[in-house]
Amino acid sequence: MDIKKYISSGILELYVYGALSEKESREVSRVLKKYPEVKTEVEEIEKALLNLSAATAPNNAEHLITSIKDKLTGTPAKTTPERPVKTISWITYSGWAASLLLLIGLFTFFNRTNNLREELRTAQARNVQMEEQIANARENAKDAEELLAIIRDKNVQHIPLRGQEVAPEAYASVYWNTRDNTAYIDAKDLPEPPRGKVYQVWSLTMQPLTPTSIGLLADFKADDNKVFSLENQNQSEAFGITLEPEGGSETPTMDQLYVLGTVAAP
Repeated sequence: MDIKKYISSGILELYVYGALSEKESREVSRVLKKYPEVKTEVEEIEKALLNLSAATAPNNAEHLITSIKDKLTGTPAKTTPERPVKTISWITYSGWAASLLLLIGLFTFFNRTNNLREELRTAQARNVQMEEQIANARENAKDAEELLAIIRDKNVQHIPLRGQEVAPEAYASVYWNTRDNTAYIDAKDLPEPPRGKVYQVWSLTMQPLTPTSIGLLADFKADDNKVFSLENQNQSEAFGITLEPEGGSETPTMDQLYVLGTVAAP
C-alpha cells in the first residue's frame, strides 16, 4: 500500500468525522492497526480538530465536534444545554471562519467521493452491457457467415414454402443440401406457436402422397435466428410444416398445415 497516497486521499479525515460507511470504517481500522504512521496521522487530525474547536468555542469544544459529525453523517444534532455567552474576539471570528471553510471542504469532498463512486458503478455496468453486445454481434456475424456458406453451396436447393389457408401470411424456406442430406429450415416468418404446440416439418412424395416427418422446430421461441437444421435422407418432392401437439405427431394434421412448397425439377 502507498501510505503517503492513502493519507493524502482524505479518507482519514472522513474517518475521524464519522462520515464513512460501516464497511469503510472497518477497513480504515484495519489499516490503523497495521501501519503506525496512519494511526499517528489520525491522532494528529483528532488533535487539530480539538484545537480548532477550542479556539472557536472554548467553553463548548465537544459540542462543535458533535455538530460537525452530525452534519457530515446526516443525523440530527443533539440538543445541549446553553452556556453563558462570552465576549467574542476577532480571533474567535477567525476560528469560526476556519471551521466553516473546513466544513464546506469536507462536504465537497464527501459529495465528490460519492459522485465518483456512482459514476464508477455506472461505467462498470455500461462496460458489461457493451461487452455483451459485442459478444452477441460477433456470434451473429459468425452465424451469418455459416448460413451464407450453406446457401451458396452448389449442392443446395432452395424451396420456398407458401402460407396455406390456416395462415396465409406465413412463409418459410428450406435449403436442402442433397450431398450431406441436411435440410435447413428458415422459419423467421412463421408465427410463434402457442403454448403446448410445436412446428413439425414433413418431407412429401406425391405419387402416392406420402408424408415423412424429418423433425420438429424445437425451442422455437428461444432460437433467435429461427434457422433449424434437420436430417433429410428422403427423395423429397415437396416440404410442408404443420402445427402439432408438443412432441409431434405420426401423421400431419392437415387442417394445421401452415406452409407448403414443391421441389423444383432438376
